[in-house]
This record gives sequence, C-alpha cells and structure tokens, in this order.
Amino acid sequence: MASLKKEIMISVSSTETRIALLEDENLVELYFESPEEERMVGDIYKGRVENVVEAVKAAFVNIGLKQNGFLSFSDLGEKVIEYSALAETLESERKSNRKYGHRQEGIYLKPGQEILVQVIKEPMGTKGARLTTAISLPGRFLVLVPNSETIGISRKIENRQERFRLRKLAEALCPPGFGLIIRTVASGKDMETLKNDLDNLLETWRTIEHRAQTEKAPKLIHKEMGLTASVIRDLFSPDIDRLVVDSKRLYGEIKEYLAEVAPGLLSRVELYRDDIPLFDRYKIEEQIERSLSRKIWLKRGGYICFDQVEAMTVIDVNSGRSVGHRDHELNAYETDLEAAREIARQLRLRDIGGIIVIDFIDLKTEKYKRRLVAELKKAFSKDRAVCDVLPMNAFGLVALTRERVRPSLFIRYSEPCPRCDGLGRVPSKSLLMTRLENRLRQLKSETGERRFVLHVHPHFAMYLKKGIPSRIQHLMAKYFVLIKIHADATRKEDEFELKTYREEKKKWNSIFQKIGSVFTKNKVMESDSYQ
Repeated sequence: MASLKKEIMISVSSTETRIALLEDENLVELYFESPEEERMVGDIYKGRVENVVEAVKAAFVNIGLKQNGFLSFSDLGEKVIEYSALAETLESERKSNRKYGHRQEGIYLKPGQEILVQVIKEPMGTKGARLTTAISLPGRFLVLVPNSETIGISRKIENRQERFRLRKLAEALCPPGFGLIIRTVASGKDMETLKNDLDNLLETWRTIEHRAQTEKAPKLIHKEMGLTASVIRDLFSPDIDRLVVDSKRLYGEIKEYLAEVAPGLLSRVELYRDDIPLFDRYKIEEQIERSLSRKIWLKRGGYICFDQVEAMTVIDVNSGRSVGHRDHELNAYETDLEAAREIARQLRLRDIGGIIVIDFIDLKTEKYKRRLVAELKKAFSKDRAVCDVLPMNAFGLVALTRERVRPSLFIRYSEPCPRCDGLGRVPSKSLLMTRLENRLRQLKSETGERRFVLHVHPHFAMYLKKGIPSRIQHLMAKYFVLIKIHADATRKEDEFELKTYREEKKKWNSIFQKIGSVFTKNKVMESDSYQ
C-alpha cells in the first residue's frame, strides 16, 4: 500500500497565522494563532490553591486568569501520559521503586498553598484551564520530565534494536531526579545530538526553578513556544514530504532552526511566491469552509450531519441519494464505511473532543456491524489525540470519546447568533402573536387603558399589517382597543414592547424636557460669551 503524501502549509496574514496539515491533498489538521488568542497548552504557572473539593476529587487553582484552573487529583504527581495530547502517544516504562500513589489523594493540597502547574487543556466557555503538577518540557528529540524517574520510548519507533539503543542512551543521559521520553524523530540520532537537546531543556528547567522561587503567585513562569515553532518541532519530521510557507520572514526563521536541529529537512522547505493565496492554490480554504458546515456530503451520495452542544457532539449518517446496490443492507454498509472514514477525518480537522455519539444507517448483519466499528477504529489510529471507541449498542449507536485539548474549530471560528443566542431557531410568528395577545389582555386589565403603542422589529410589523383585515386590525377589533405600531430595526425579531399611550407620551415628554434644558443652557452660555 502506497504511503500517504504529507504536507504542511503555513499562511501568514496581518491578523493570524494558519497551519494546515494535508494527507494526499486532504486537509486533516488545522491550527491557527492570533495575537488575541495565544496558545496556552504547555504554559507553566505558579498558582495558588483557592479551594480543595474532595467531593469532585479536585482543587481549583488561581493562575491569574478569569477562571480558576481545574486540578484533578488524578493529575497530581507523575503523569507523563498527559503529553500524548500535545505530541505523540508514548509508552512509559516506570521504575518499580517509585511510590507516589498517596499524592493522588489530595493530601498535599490545601487552600493558600503555592504550587507549580502546567496547562494541559485550554479554558473552554465557563470552564477554566485544566492543570497538572506533572511538568514536562518538550524538545526536538526528547521530553524532560522533572521530579520523575520515567524512561519512555515512542511507540512509533517499532524497530526493537533501535528501541533498545535509544533506551540505553536515555539511561546514560538521564540526570538524577529527572525522567526522559524519547520522541519519534530521535530515531537514528547519536549521543551528542540528544545530549545537546537535553542540555537546552535542563537550562530551561533551571530558569523555571529560579523564577518559581522568586516570583509571587499567581504568575506565568514559562511560556511555551509559539504555535508555528511548536508545530515545526512536533510535526515536521522525515515522513513530511514538504513544508510550504508564504512569509519570507518565517521562511528564514524555519530554515535557521532546522539548520541546527534537522539539516536533512532543509531541502523540503519551500517559499511560496505566487500571487494566488497559498490556501486557495491548494483548495484548503474551500475545505475549511466545508468543515464549518453542519452537513457534509459523501461521494456515494450520502451525507453526515454534525450537531455540537456543550455536553456532547451528535453525528447522524443518512443515505441521501446513495443507491449503489439493489441490496439495501450492502448499500447501507458501504455508505456507513465511507461515513466512518470521513467522520474520523472531520473530528480530527474540527478538533472536536469529549463525548461523541454516531447514529449510523441501521444494519442488521452482525458481521457488518463489527467491520464498521473496526474501520472506525482504524481511521482513528491516524489521530494524535487519544480516542476510545465503544462497540455498537442495541440501538445502532456508536459512542466514543476523543481527547479535548483546545476549543473546537467551530467554536473558535464562530460566535453565538445574536438573534437566537446560539439555539439555531427563533420563536414562530404565531407564538409571538399569542404572547402579544396575552400581554395586551394583561396590560388592559391592569391599567384600564384602550390606546397602546407597540414597538416591534420591522419584519414582525409587516406580519401584523399583512392581509385584509390584518392581524393587528383583528386584535384591535377583538379587544376594542387602538394600537399604533412603531417599527424599530434595533430590536430582535422575537422581541416586542407594548406600552399604554399615556406611558409612551410621558416618556417622550421627559425626553423633550431634557433636550429643551440642554438647548436653553447652550443659549445662555452663548449669550454670556458675547457680553
């Protein structure tokens, strides 16, 4: 089977930097960074414990942000596997004499305590950043883990002899009181290369220790490198065919960095000079727009619908126009297979995490159900985020969880609708009529008035005036009242305000009095200036 063609495209504009990872020209991962939204994952803070909640087995830590960070007891102590959400899935080989289980009971945490924590998940909505006390410092070839005795080798290094060689090098290099994780790109590297990387990481840790001792909490102690630099460090490996960037400045910085750490990759870096925007040339912009839509069409004619809410993401697979075989079961199976591959790609691209439920087209054959789940797991094997797929249940639903590190693409690239507040639907005109009639009856009963002023959006005003007799005329005749409609484009379409004529007149008289007093005051000042 031919290997995938992998490419990294970097587009720099005045407002943001966007990084796209392509596999056979299909967009599979998208990162972006702007001055307003800096990446937080990997940042190290000196925080202050605000409170410890035994009921949820967690502590809330003030790190100087709007919301306190969330520190679960399970994230106390040595937690090297957390790094897998940032870079690679790693195999940790802990030494048996290490005992730290009692630290996960929260015994060492108390309000007012100042501790060093690292961000492993960015804040999302009303939730603060998720934190860990297991600090890890990623380098090009190694990951340094302070206060640990872990030796880890990347699972992507499959050669047994190379794994054994790297493990021996790691054991020889690893200083006391530290753990080391060997990254995939370290394969084939000699002792000197790894030692240089380790020396840089140790120097960074010494700086962090010094700042942690001198700074007062809450305080940012160490800022993880920018998104572009971290992507070059973590993703640009020998399996990437080329890297294309449209900024001369960034092109020079990347070449300078690679000349030191990976000179063999220099020839794969290209500067894009065409007038056509980079993301348009390779149809990346088109794929981004597609990934933001709710409905995704499949090649066979079926389609997938994504509905994302705070608690979970629900995905519905539909046959649509898909008619490949006369056998309905086989046709549904093949459509489900295509959907499974596309769902895995879309979840990776959209960076959707948390609980995900997929409603595939119903299948009766058990063999097809097992193959479908196996295909879904295979498709997720390319994902760097940790995914756990459960078997299909009796209702034909497949539930899975995906590691959530940062807000999804949809959340980052969109805002709640000001009209419907993110619900996706607004009250119907008939419901608004019912509300208006109820309000009219209530106000008439309370005040005894028969003349009213109605403030509404122009669209609702047209709805009320349409027809002979119109809806508003019918309402006035029914309750024997007079209603004057005032169209106000600044109102929401599902809003209205009904006032008595007396109340409305009083409001405008007050406004005119204020205007008159200001006008009189200005006249007096002008006459004084001439005297």
